[in-house]
Amino acid sequence: MARITNEIENSINIIRGGTEIKGDIRCKGDIRIDGKLIGNLISDGKVVVGEQGVIEGTIKCANATISGGVKVNITVNELLSLKSTAN
Repeated sequence: MARITNEIENSINIIRGGTEIKGDIRCKGDIRIDGKLIGNLISDGKVVVGEQGVIEGTIKCANATISGGVKVNITVNELLSLKSTAN
């Protein structure tokens, strides 16, 4: 059972470019957004917003690297990295 739990917690979720989601996302692992999310994102892991990624809503996570566009209230427990392309 512990092995399945570790696989879930170590998983990486990807929202690819050209994908638009309206709603909330909750995940245990890391997530990368290269598409568009309109809603709230809660992650126990790391959130990465790629250069073409867009999030409008709220982000709560352990770590975040932002390279794209965000219109959010963000709460990061550990490390927030804003790249030069962040908007």
